[in-house]
Amino acid sequence: MIWALIAGLAPSLVFLLTLSGLLSAAETSMTAASRGRLHQLEREGDRAAKRVNRLISNQETMIGAILLGNNVINIGASALTTSVLTVVFPGAAGALIATAVMTVLVVVFSEILPKTLAIARADDVARILSIPTYWTVRFFGPLANGAQWIVRQTLKPFGIRLDMGTDVLAAHEEIRGAVEYHHSEGLVETGDRWMLGGVLDLGEMDVSEVMVHRKEIAMIDAGMSPREILAAVLESGHSRLPLYRDEPENVVGVLHGKDVLQALVEGDGKIEQVDVARIMRTPWFIPETTTLKDQLAAFLKRQAHFALVVDEYGALQGLITLEDILEEIVGEIEDEHDEAVAGVRPLADGWVEVDGSVTIRDLNRAMNWDLPDDEAVTLAGLLIHEAQTIPEPGQLFGFHRHRFRVISRKSNRITAVAVSPPAPLED
Repeated sequence: MIWALIAGLAPSLVFLLTLSGLLSAAETSMTAASRGRLHQLEREGDRAAKRVNRLISNQETMIGAILLGNNVINIGASALTTSVLTVVFPGAAGALIATAVMTVLVVVFSEILPKTLAIARADDVARILSIPTYWTVRFFGPLANGAQWIVRQTLKPFGIRLDMGTDVLAAHEEIRGAVEYHHSEGLVETGDRWMLGGVLDLGEMDVSEVMVHRKEIAMIDAGMSPREILAAVLESGHSRLPLYRDEPENVVGVLHGKDVLQALVEGDGKIEQVDVARIMRTPWFIPETTTLKDQLAAFLKRQAHFALVVDEYGALQGLITLEDILEEIVGEIEDEHDEAVAGVRPLADGWVEVDGSVTIRDLNRAMNWDLPDDEAVTLAGLLIHEAQTIPEPGQLFGFHRHRFRVISRKSNRITAVAVSPPAPLED
């Protein structure tokens, strides 16, 4: 009787554990597979690779469906084993034995073994299991979406709001994590790390974070004489300059250096005959909430390199150029008119004197530091955020493994700060 029950249990248990192992292998292989190689195989006509790419494109639903199916199978196998062993071993002993047996079988044969094989041959396993995974997602996908909806509704009272389009395994975060890991292992150079990170950040940063602030914009009064305007253009070192009338907020045009030279040629070099109103270009205004990714696309579409940034009330906040966005990817683009690292000056004691207007991203790139830029754009903003006040010259602060000494302040602006190198990380 006892052996008959156990013999009857064995085939069903083997079948369920095999299904569970296949789903575990599918989950691991789908997340570990090389997307680049699978896309290449798809372009070559591999139908299995095409299925895998379709599954990975909605990774959250796929993983949810696999986990749901796996749990149903494992719970079913455990319930079946418990029902048989409690007959063989009445009372609590049967339940304890069933728990111990199923824990060993599930962990070894349905988790560790299949996942180890899947990691070793992720691309091949993903392609082989693409069909059963597809049908698992078709069957359990709606249930997984329902479970995700319940989770989101449960989290709402705690202030955590996630829409159905939120992907907790976003591709750019996977790439960022891979870049950081390989950089820590010495396989990715620091410059490449910043460059790849800059590309990923374009969609998350607004133009207000990298624009030239209005107080630092070189502008020209349109009411000046052509000779004075030409002198101002030559003195600025910029190829494009905003023109204002009466007050800096009233920008009426943008003057391009090439247009000035062309007008001089057409006027036989007679500066006073240059009609500035005729050659100036219409200014392009953009909202400060525009992302760098969208603005880069807009620059390319309009074949323009220069835009003025305004707030929701239409007030001028700054300007941004195509070069500013490109520098977020490749770092500072220097020419004969630029400083090597503008606003960053090494001191004899190993500290660094930094202008308060220097952005944290530029400082991190220049010094290979990791100061956070989540709460502030500039170094002065970070210092004010951390100190919760506007510091006085001479005050010393310590945070984020650095020490900060305020060198100078003008009105309510911190104009210069001395920053120490980062302290070593504690073990």
